[in-house]
Amino acid sequence: MNDLSDVSNLWQMFLAGGPLMWPIAGLSVIVIAFALERAWALRPGRFVPRRFRAEIERLAAERPFDPEAVLAECRRRPSVAATVVRDAVARTGRPLAEVERAVEASKEREASALYANIRPISLAVQVTPLLGLLGTVQGMILAFYTTAQLEAGANRAAELASGIYVALITTFAGLCVAIPAAVLAHLLEGRIMAGFRRVDEVVAGVLPGIESTEARPRAALVRGEPAVTGSGAGGGRS
Repeated sequence: MNDLSDVSNLWQMFLAGGPLMWPIAGLSVIVIAFALERAWALRPGRFVPRRFRAEIERLAAERPFDPEAVLAECRRRPSVAATVVRDAVARTGRPLAEVERAVEASKEREASALYANIRPISLAVQVTPLLGLLGTVQGMILAFYTTAQLEAGANRAAELASGIYVALITTFAGLCVAIPAAVLAHLLEGRIMAGFRRVDEVVAGVLPGIESTEARPRAALVRGEPAVTGSGAGGGRS
């Protein structure tokens, strides 16, 4: 098993690693599946669609500010930004501090949903090296036990080296899963933070319009708009 590029040799090495190789392999599949799902769910358009941003900027610049038009646009193009803006505009006529609190609460709900499917990847980062270490410790114990049971005159050094070689396979496999998983989790978290920076830019453009309506009767501004509790991001929960 010297040539690791040979598929049959890799399979033999996998089998030699023992039963703990299977959960490590299972976690590698989980990492790939959730990474692909999050890569799609965290595409830029899910946070702030281009047309939505352009239309909201146009509506926010109009005076007098029309909350109904903004809410209609939020319903037309669901996204993370649409949900946060809708939560803010639903409190039009209230003090600005209350609007800002509603924005923060809405962002926290959306972020929680978007981070949910990154957690399995982060779990794999922590668990796979431990599984690898456990397999190695188990293999070392067996290697030393087997060596100790050899008859006098047997090649103990060769037997021990062979056992240690097999024992280290699980640690190698665990690290091969954990390192890419850590990179993927970091990249996906960075994509979420970048997305929320764009959301903040859109919300910042709407707040002056909401503030300009603070002295106007709220009933005349937003008519029959229900409280927003759900996520407009879609695909953020799995």
